[in-house]
Amino acid sequence: MTEDSSESTESINQDAPSAHSPSEPSDEQKKEISKWVAEGIGLSDIQKKINKDFGVVMTYIDVRFLVDDLNLTLVDEEEEVPVKDKEGGTDPQNPSVDAPLEGVGGVTVELDKVNPPGAMASGSVVFSDGQSKKWTLDQYGRLGLTGGDDQYKPSDEDVAEFQKQLDTALRGRGF
Repeated sequence: MTEDSSESTESINQDAPSAHSPSEPSDEQKKEISKWVAEGIGLSDIQKKINKDFGVVMTYIDVRFLVDDLNLTLVDEEEEVPVKDKEGGTDPQNPSVDAPLEGVGGVTVELDKVNPPGAMASGSVVFSDGQSKKWTLDQYGRLGLTGGDDQYKPSDEDVAEFQKQLDTALRGRGF
């Protein structure tokens, strides 16, 4: 081996990146990140902490891949379980997603578990006077009522209560 070739080998080794580049946390830092995940800290907050605490700049998706590579499971905040009232029903302030919603005015709204084609959501409503209709909500946010007596028109109070309950029910499903 000549003197020139040994010099070029040394310069290559000196230029090679260390085991942990500035864009990747060290093993000790990965242990700390594991603790953060176990504490339930979200990915965006972990991304910020990695940058602030370790000086390592990572994209959100890189943090996501890191969590996956470390075989960590993100902890979701626990969802509140509906509280049963004295009669065994659910708390009206915390209704079950599939439970029919009954309003103050006697209007009851139910959501279907399976929606017809073209509908984002569907279900049925029983108004305070006992008249019932099927409802659908399309992808443009248009609400349609079908079935029952074609000439029937619910009162303004029932319509307002229906809209209020429908909003609550759809929010419970993530809309």
